Amino acid sequence: MTYLEVLENARTCMGPYCKACPACNGRACGNTMPGPGAKGMGTGFIRNYQKWQELCVNMDTICENRPVDTSAQLFGQQLALPVMAAPVGAMTMHYGDKYDDLQYNDLLVSACAENGIAAFTGDGINPAVMEAAAGALQKAGGRGVPTIKPWDMGTIQAKLELVRPAEPFAIAMDIDGAGLPFLKNLDPPAGSKTVEELRQISAWAKKPFILKGIMTVAGAKKALEAGASGIVVSNHGGRVLDHCPATAEVLPAIVDAVGGRMTVLVDGGIRTGMDVFKALALGADGVLIGRPFVTMVYGGGAEGVRVYVEKLRAELADTMAMCGAHTLAEIRRSMLFGY
Repeated sequence: MTYLEVLENARTCMGPYCKACPACNGRACGNTMPGPGAKGMGTGFIRNYQKWQELCVNMDTICENRPVDTSAQLFGQQLALPVMAAPVGAMTMHYGDKYDDLQYNDLLVSACAENGIAAFTGDGINPAVMEAAAGALQKAGGRGVPTIKPWDMGTIQAKLELVRPAEPFAIAMDIDGAGLPFLKNLDPPAGSKTVEELRQISAWAKKPFILKGIMTVAGAKKALEAGASGIVVSNHGGRVLDHCPATAEVLPAIVDAVGGRMTVLVDGGIRTGMDVFKALALGADGVLIGRPFVTMVYGGGAEGVRVYVEKLRAELADTMAMCGAHTLAEIRRSMLFGY
């Protein structure tokens, strides 16, 4: 299948909200929740996407003519390119009943591993979601990152025990999930965590601990203080708070503050290999991509994942070659116009 064929097929089996658009930019789905859209007026999703489009790259082909290497080392893993699939949950509610969370995680983890990258898995109220994610990770030799929501401390500890036998190479928490309404109605309530609580969770993890949902320099410094090995600059795809800045807007300052002391990943509106290049030029060590992987799975299963990974790799390699970077380490902020 080609990329366009996967998209076309996805339109036949997605739910009523996602349109499997040629450009996944948040405009057609707007503020649809349930659905893939964003909170409030839906500006967060749209802004994330648009800011990557506004960045321009500096072409420079007066350089040595040699092959481009897109491979990356993240958390001890050799990846074909610095991309990982982001955690996505509530599949049937948001995207249609072709896959539930258990089936989606199982397919995504194995397909990403087979194509040289890795997947973050989602979490949910149903304990079976994390159980199935742990099983999928174990089958893939730990090639992936289970993502735990900011539940109460007892639930977090129990979920960490559940995923530990899978030997994932890292464990994440999407701390920005504190804005999800269903977390606030629990007893005891889930939600925001203090630095001290996060330090305890990091110790319980016994693996590199990644905090997803960092949008300020202050937040990045608190994550570092809490013992996190990495962060994901993320506003949860615009799904938890409207009128946030785009991740591309806050990334450079966060990298300048904590880069080199922890791994800095970024998500939100990244769709192409050129977007990946722009994120790396701003200082990120790698990126997460969410909604497009959903579309690829619904439209093509494991083959859809392969098609998308190959597309990203080709686009990244082409951009690197045309900007004079032969390895990821050679990508510089000066390769972006205006920097």
